[in-house]
Amino acid sequence: MSRIKNRLPEREELEALIDANGHLTIRATPNAGANEIRLPADGAPGVINIRTTVTPEDGKANDAILALLAKALGRPRSALTLVRGATARDKVVQVTR
Repeated sequence: MSRIKNRLPEREELEALIDANGHLTIRATPNAGANEIRLPADGAPGVINIRTTVTPEDGKANDAILALLAKALGRPRSALTLVRGATARDKVVQVTR
């Protein structure tokens, strides 16, 4: 069994996408082949694409997404709160500074 790799962008690039209210807008992709955070293309809306290998049952994928995002931001998991989109692919996360 191979180890699942995490592909994470630089912390500064992610922090630049946090709005004035401390919100990050993300689009989740569960059941992916790898755990990965993709930044938006230049000129595109500031929506981060987060892919996780976890299946979306009982909030497991949301927990995995928040843990991956916390790792990329260099913050504890408790600094992130899912504000909107618990059962949707489009989500809003509150980042406590």
